[in-house]
Amino acid sequence: MVYVLNKDGRPLMPTERYGKVRRMLKDGRAIVVTTMPFTIKLTYETTGYTQSVTLGIDSGYQTIGFSGVTAKKELIVGECRLITGQVERNTKRVMYRRQRRNQLRYRAPRFDNRKKPEGWLAPSIRHKLDSHIRLIEKIKTILPVTEIEVQVAGFDIQAIKNPGIQGKEYQQGEQAGYWNLREYILHRDGHQCQNPDCKNKSKEKVLEVHHIGYWKRDRTDRPGNLTTLCDKCHRSENHKEGRFLYGWEPCVKSFKPETFMTTVRWRLVNTLGCRHTYGYITKSRRIALRLEKSHINDAFCIAGGTNQARTIQFEVRQMRRNNRSLEYFYASKHIDIRTGERAGGQELNSGRRTRNRKLDGENLRQYRGEKLSRGRRSIRKQRYPIQPGDVVKYTGEKYISKGIQNLGAYIRLGGLSKPVRIDQIQPYRYAKGLFFGAWNQEKPGPPFIPALRSRFANKEGSGRGLPGG
Repeated sequence: MVYVLNKDGRPLMPTERYGKVRRMLKDGRAIVVTTMPFTIKLTYETTGYTQSVTLGIDSGYQTIGFSGVTAKKELIVGECRLITGQVERNTKRVMYRRQRRNQLRYRAPRFDNRKKPEGWLAPSIRHKLDSHIRLIEKIKTILPVTEIEVQVAGFDIQAIKNPGIQGKEYQQGEQAGYWNLREYILHRDGHQCQNPDCKNKSKEKVLEVHHIGYWKRDRTDRPGNLTTLCDKCHRSENHKEGRFLYGWEPCVKSFKPETFMTTVRWRLVNTLGCRHTYGYITKSRRIALRLEKSHINDAFCIAGGTNQARTIQFEVRQMRRNNRSLEYFYASKHIDIRTGERAGGQELNSGRRTRNRKLDGENLRQYRGEKLSRGRRSIRKQRYPIQPGDVVKYTGEKYISKGIQNLGAYIRLGGLSKPVRIDQIQPYRYAKGLFFGAWNQEKPGPPFIPALRSRFANKEGSGRGLPGG
């Protein structure tokens, strides 16, 4: 699939007419914008006609599935791996800020700037929300998206409490309410059989929903009367008097705060003003289409996919754009006399945690033996052109940069034990922000695309002269 932009940079419908694209690039009627995903920009005026494109988003904490479909085909599909460790980076930032402020002789009190504005989100939650929005905006730069639909949760609690609630998501068939309630019960029970003596050793257990009060003619579908059992435990003979299920009344969990629609997903829906759906609807559609459980298949169903022709999957990774920390602290190193091994000064600390001495821990400084190195602070004085995560070429092979050392003289490459001189490598691709990876190796793309990448990589619009810039 080749994505097309008009002369003004607005997205048009993508094309699979690769021969025409090759001729347009050769004649100068189009230029390459990016090579991953392969996008061209026309240099002449066009009509600007587009079709309706629905973008389905399977939002997640670490992985986002996306799929854009029309009435006839799927135009884009893939998974985005989000960056992790945001909470740890925030904690480290607090530590360095507090350390710098404690070194000041006097710092004026600032009590008036501690009020959080309305709609404030914690930094880690804000990061997840912004990452979802960036991915959607990135897709909208290459596709004329008209509708966006986001899956906000696995089930709808409001529909369980009020089965008569109306809405088009409840008009997907007479089994839609069943799938919603079933998905909640499975989620509540951790997708595990609740029989403590279950002897089912199958790797893929078939889970079913059981009415706890079936033996006393209580057939109501309230969540407190339902539990999860595997198909080997949920047998008709076990319902008879004297068997396992007759008189069995396990304690089930009630509604938990974890089951409500997450803040990030609802804020995403409110920010974009888009439609939303629930996981039980997605699951029923996926099973009806006989698709495997995956983020891309869920996103395809969320977008309303039925029998459209599927396309090749993208692999997107979110890479850190910049490390703004200019200061690093390296603790001293000592020999732990208890074990004789190397240990850091932070491990062999004084045990002091708060101003309350009653809460202090054991003073581990007494176990510090020979001092191997002293603690130091490192101040970064310059920014290097090659950052960690960038792709470079060395001896004709591609490597991922792990970082610059020796004041910019050497670079560490993934897969190599020794650093390499910086003048021996050649930049290949800057991996920042949302990094679109290669085509799926199991389904390689059109054979002409690698030739186009190498031939037009250094022409106008290719992004700093690097493939995929």
